[in-house]
Amino acid sequence: MAHKPVCCGLSTLEVVLSVLFVLMTGVSIGLLSVIATRRNADTSPEELDPTVMPTENPYLVGVGRADCTGPVGEVPLMGYANLDQTAGGIHTRLYSRAFIVDDGSKRVVFVSADIGMVSQRLRLEVLRELQAKYGNLYRQDNVVLSGTHTHSGLAGYFQYTLFMITSKGYIKPSIQAIVNGIVKSIDTAHKSLKPGRIFLNKGEVEGSNLNRSPHSYRNNPAEERKRYKSNTDKQMVILKLTGLDGDGWFAVHPVSMNYTNRMVSGDNLGYASYLFEQEKNIGSLPGEGPFVAAFASSNLGDVSPNIKGPFCVNTGEACDYLNSSCPIGGTKMCVAMGPGADMFESTRIIGENIYKKAKELYGTARQEVKGVIHTAHQWVDMTNVTVQLNSTHMGDPFWDGIRDALVGPPSNETQDCHSPKPILFSTGEMKKPLPWHPDIVDVQMITIGSVAIVAIPGEVTTMSGRRVREAVKQELESQGAFTNMEVVIAGLCNIYTHYITTYEEYQIQRYEAASTIYGPHTLSAYMQLFRGLARAIAEGTEDKLPVGPEPPFFDESQLHNLMSPVPVDKKPPNTTFGGVLEQGEVASVTFVSGNPRNSGDMTEKTFITVEKYRNTTQEWDIVHTDASWETRFHWIKGSRGYSNATVEWHIPSSAQSGKYRIRHFGHRREMMNFRPVIIPYEGTSDVFGVS
Repeated sequence: MAHKPVCCGLSTLEVVLSVLFVLMTGVSIGLLSVIATRRNADTSPEELDPTVMPTENPYLVGVGRADCTGPVGEVPLMGYANLDQTAGGIHTRLYSRAFIVDDGSKRVVFVSADIGMVSQRLRLEVLRELQAKYGNLYRQDNVVLSGTHTHSGLAGYFQYTLFMITSKGYIKPSIQAIVNGIVKSIDTAHKSLKPGRIFLNKGEVEGSNLNRSPHSYRNNPAEERKRYKSNTDKQMVILKLTGLDGDGWFAVHPVSMNYTNRMVSGDNLGYASYLFEQEKNIGSLPGEGPFVAAFASSNLGDVSPNIKGPFCVNTGEACDYLNSSCPIGGTKMCVAMGPGADMFESTRIIGENIYKKAKELYGTARQEVKGVIHTAHQWVDMTNVTVQLNSTHMGDPFWDGIRDALVGPPSNETQDCHSPKPILFSTGEMKKPLPWHPDIVDVQMITIGSVAIVAIPGEVTTMSGRRVREAVKQELESQGAFTNMEVVIAGLCNIYTHYITTYEEYQIQRYEAASTIYGPHTLSAYMQLFRGLARAIAEGTEDKLPVGPEPPFFDESQLHNLMSPVPVDKKPPNTTFGGVLEQGEVASVTFVSGNPRNSGDMTEKTFITVEKYRNTTQEWDIVHTDASWETRFHWIKGSRGYSNATVEWHIPSSAQSGKYRIRHFGHRREMMNFRPVIIPYEGTSDVFGVS
């Protein structure tokens, strides 16, 4: 029968267990990545391959990085759908990393941003900013925006109802910081364009991921599973951009900070970038220097970095295999952890594993990428994509009754389309106050010589990603214009549409399948669409592809911020803002503070510094900021308008002996003449020694 595979209903499992599931299995990890550098005079000789002669017509390459952190107080974190998990400080700052390649005729931009995912609203705002600056140079067909999928980035940048409910609405300071960061990173890459070459390398990262839904994976055909040695993709693909005077690129993905975290963090992917960039940008503070390393998300939908696996925290026994639950306490007691003793150590271990492999591949990359650039893009109404398939139906009378009492039953068409999913809320049929889910979706692909990057608008499972890669590779090579193509999946691109499972995985209805919002044939629809893009590229007809229906751009008056206004800041008696309340033996200082939301745009700035005294000049040198891995900035909102900021410096073994101090910078809100006034303040700890 003719079947519409993409009807927009959420299931009982997704709505009820969206928070519980992360307690069971943690966050996801996939493997695709991007690394880049702008070479300066200090670039080491081993970064270039003297044995490979330059191409006659090199690419133009450019790279840029910019802070996109946003407000770090009270704004919900994006990923766990938990309104109680709000930002309270900084673990590491978030960055947008942009890479531009130009073959003299066509140009592409790939951006990897330290955010949960790219929303349609975010992409549209970025494209509008680029249009205003560059005209038609950077467009929807040649700009790919990808989120790393950190679950510790800020929310509030969506325009569809379901996401706004779980994000406290549309938060202008949050989305503006991300838009500004992405555009600035592209600006920097644009200004740094110069002749360059591209090298490709790939290898496997071990001990860093496991499949969190192995039962669903096993439902895929046995013959298909036998073709692969693991139920996760462990391969890392790197693209190294080297200018004729030296440059580089690279690509990969994971996540590790759990639902208890309150600090903004780039997670393990951010830490991998941090390690690589700090090594290459010697003497620079985090976020500075010419070398840029981005680790982008891939087919991570069913993959977790919590490699110790799920166990019952109250009894220590293994969780129930099928339901991720415990005999006592059910799903709430089933938690996945690892490989470290806590989330910080786990983030460090996974980040180091990724960084070390990337460094190895970067140093040994010899396969040069040559050839022209192609871009293909379409907007597609996912409620109007047809494939020839059949399905069956089942439901849950208990949840059906609750659903029907609250919002009414879904249509027969929707129930048939989503079978065997039991639908709790038919969000595709819910349009008030705005549509709950998007209908119009970006499908996009770019090729740079023998490398194809497929921009997937969601979280694609391991086997789903493998099928997409195969389909695209087959289509590209079928016309004879391409040979030996390396196809990589870039996940969470351009718009977020939740998960994408195989038809077989969908039948099991674990979390990934329950969160596949367009039905059991979603993957088939996407494969059909991406094959169409690949076919057009192979035939050289990509410019003739129908553009498709343009997505909506709702007026800001329709997008409401549900956060409470910032109250007047207060301080305890006999104290001052920035005053030290408590100082640890060496590395912990607590200050009287204001709400970080008062500080407005703090991108490219810092709330804290660790400073070392230089005896020769009697000056203080900044050695760490709030972007540093070694520091943690905790903001704690108290009662009666009081709040504190605790700064921790986890002193590394490499710290030089000498005198140090910790400083905190912020803004407080008070009323003057019945009007709120924002006043800056700063505080300084006592001087302490490190030996």
